[in-house]
Amino acid sequence: MTSQREFRFRDIALAAYGPTVVNSIGHGAIAPLIALHARDLGADVPTAAMVVALLGLGMLLGSLPAGALIARIGERRALMIVGFVDAVAMLAAAFAPTLLVLSFAMVLSGLSWSAFLLARQGFMIDAVPPVYLARAMAGLGGSHRVGLFIGPLLGALFVHLFGIGAAFVLGATMSASSALMARLMPDLGQDGREESRAGGHLSVVSVLAEHRRTLLTLGSVVLLIGACRAFRTSLMPLWADHIGLDATTTSLIFAVAALADIAFVYPGGWLMDTYGRMVVALPVMVAGALALLLLPLATSALAMAAVMVLMGIGNGLSSGINMTLGADVAPVRGRAQFLGGWRLMGDLGVSGGPFLVSAVAVALSLSGVAVVLGILMALGSAWVGWWTHDVDVRRRAGLGARPVSRS
Repeated sequence: MTSQREFRFRDIALAAYGPTVVNSIGHGAIAPLIALHARDLGADVPTAAMVVALLGLGMLLGSLPAGALIARIGERRALMIVGFVDAVAMLAAAFAPTLLVLSFAMVLSGLSWSAFLLARQGFMIDAVPPVYLARAMAGLGGSHRVGLFIGPLLGALFVHLFGIGAAFVLGATMSASSALMARLMPDLGQDGREESRAGGHLSVVSVLAEHRRTLLTLGSVVLLIGACRAFRTSLMPLWADHIGLDATTTSLIFAVAALADIAFVYPGGWLMDTYGRMVVALPVMVAGALALLLLPLATSALAMAAVMVLMGIGNGLSSGINMTLGADVAPVRGRAQFLGGWRLMGDLGVSGGPFLVSAVAVALSLSGVAVVLGILMALGSAWVGWWTHDVDVRRRAGLGARPVSRS
């Protein structure tokens, strides 16, 4: 790892952030169009929604295998392989003749993307001194957000000029480009992999079992944060439709919130490095809870925008928090396998958020859903604050960030 004295962000900027921006542009381009593409292939609305969900399912299924893969071949080779696999998946989606082919392509793309994001996290841990790690992870989260912001704009242009399949071709091009950019990266974890080979590779199950207390306590924090963030894309569009906003106005509100999100990325990383993890983990939960509790009062476009910006600020401040916490507690031996389990916890939260909205909506009105979820997130804030404060205390005391095992 580079020493603190020698480290400069600009020396790693292209290798660290370039592939993420490029890859995220491709995924941002296709994200709003998956359901429409499914509809063009004959899917009804529930089936189209299921096809969209398959991308998240692929990410869930890919978390643990990705950890095992990276442990054996390293971040650099993994990024190259999964970048090209993702490109093939998106090309298959672009020219899919049936819903079955499109569905398979979305699962494969989700599997690839999960491995891609996990490999980026591992590279940062090796490339950046601990004192700058939170800023580096926040920047990684920020570069992901920038790509997802630019992607839909480029995708809309390509669809306008060439049709919906062109956006998927754009996505394939971006994924392949990110794989080529990964060739510029140094292979920083090679020595560690050679030591692992000499001592025998650890299985994913054994690593997760050894660190189960950390995953069940601090890991539940990233699950809660993931669920809180997911409400922005699952509940907020439904509320916009409920109060009669058209698609253009809703898109504009989301864009404004995304800009607020991006604007607070670096301040959040600096706060994490300077004052600890709790100072940004707690705001994302509190901001999410407040936004949900205020949502029933947002009956106009302006009020809706204010609620969305509040949530965007919390998300921006906490950019990279899940990856940073994972880096704080990851073991040296079995790191990739552990981070695969860590990523699974976050993905469970992101995927579980929409299901929670649906479950509560069975019994309550949309306003009631917002209030109930707001109360749950407020209660979750106390849990998040407790465990992230514990991490900060242990880091400052030089004890390591991982909770003490009582098993």
